[in-house]
Amino acid sequence: MLAPLLPGHAFAHASDRGHVLLLPTGHYIVGGALAVAASFFVLFFVWAEALEKVWAARLRLGGISGEALRLPLSLISFVVLAVLVAAGLFGSRDPLSNPLPLTIWTLLWVGLTLIQGLFGNFWAWINPWYGPWRIVSAVLGRASLLRLPALIGMWPAMALFLDFAWFELIYPAPDDPGRLAWAVTIYWTFSFVMMLIFGFEGWSRRGEFLSVFFGMVARFGILVRTRSKDGNGELFLCLPGAKLAGTRALPLSGTLFLLFALASVSFDGLSRTFFWFGLNGLNPLEYPGRTALIGTNSVGLIAACAALAAVFLLCVLAGERLVGSRHALAGVAGTFVWSIVPIALAYHFSHYLAALLVNGQYALVALSDPFSLGWNLFGTAHMPVMAAIAAGSDAAWTIWNAQAAAIVLGHIIAVLAAHRLAFRLHGTARAAFLSQLPLTVLMIAYTVLGLWLLSTPTAA
Repeated sequence: MLAPLLPGHAFAHASDRGHVLLLPTGHYIVGGALAVAASFFVLFFVWAEALEKVWAARLRLGGISGEALRLPLSLISFVVLAVLVAAGLFGSRDPLSNPLPLTIWTLLWVGLTLIQGLFGNFWAWINPWYGPWRIVSAVLGRASLLRLPALIGMWPAMALFLDFAWFELIYPAPDDPGRLAWAVTIYWTFSFVMMLIFGFEGWSRRGEFLSVFFGMVARFGILVRTRSKDGNGELFLCLPGAKLAGTRALPLSGTLFLLFALASVSFDGLSRTFFWFGLNGLNPLEYPGRTALIGTNSVGLIAACAALAAVFLLCVLAGERLVGSRHALAGVAGTFVWSIVPIALAYHFSHYLAALLVNGQYALVALSDPFSLGWNLFGTAHMPVMAAIAAGSDAAWTIWNAQAAAIVLGHIIAVLAAHRLAFRLHGTARAAFLSQLPLTVLMIAYTVLGLWLLSTPTAA
């Protein structure tokens, strides 16, 4: 549908490995699975009330200014985006020297997602639509023309994300600066028109997939801000997942959105493995190119999303049957799907760590000379790029251990979050424990899958 019009990101380019990881991965995989399982069974002996007290702990960091900075920061972000688009159209054709693909894919989608998940919703301050929308809506004298119907839910965001994932993972040239520039321009314009029609908040929360995704992962950030009537507030430090206390169950469209976000990352890793090439009768040592795999990978992406959604819903249903719950499946799934967020963040970090280390350096170089005219705006145009930081046996050992630790830690946090949500839903520790048994089995299996995807040989 809109896939060729959407911006791409670094998923397809972040996890290339130039070597086969010759480490005792079996020990890591078994150890990771046991760690996730142990964290679940420990919860049986821990009072839920005690966990709630721990999560409620806050450390005050100080006051923070109100919304006054949001408008100028958004306008600056919009201007920067416009310059990047111009660089995509008129700058270098090399994706590693043009700042547009490097910024969109590495700094925005990879880097900002991790910042959102670790700290909080910085995207709300640099959103490139907010400032222009404020100005145009003030000129028009109204914030919106129509109200987005509640029945639509988050289906627009989910559909746009699928197009986004297809463009990045399947489309033959998602990193071409010129094509990406047109894609970013058309998508920004489309979203801006939707915001003028349905309002900024209405479309951002249910239609603009970047805002929806960033808002979801920010729920696990360790910074929380309280707001007063004058727009000012205080900043507090909290534990990951503490902000789940104020979350509501997502609609089915929101549940699928989060599951598809995780599934697309997993499929990106799977589609590069020797296993996937062999499954489709291809020689992994003779990579045929992305164009030849459009049909195969399109079906694979859809199948991966559908499979994860089906298994997740079945696990939630099985858990509710164990405790004899009469809650509606959609509501329970919409509650428990929040526990998927730390898993998605862990895979995001692990899958794209190599790209962040290397392409992040290329981005710093390209941003200093966006049009390849010999500029040195930030003093980094001639900075040497150290690609060896992600190559060689020593780098492999360090990166693999960081990836494995992130995946195991992400799943452990997910287990804790799921138990907390289950206790809130069912009211007793026993019911919460039983209801999470099937979902914990899924998390253990996904831990094994994630560690295997990171350690298995890849092609392309």
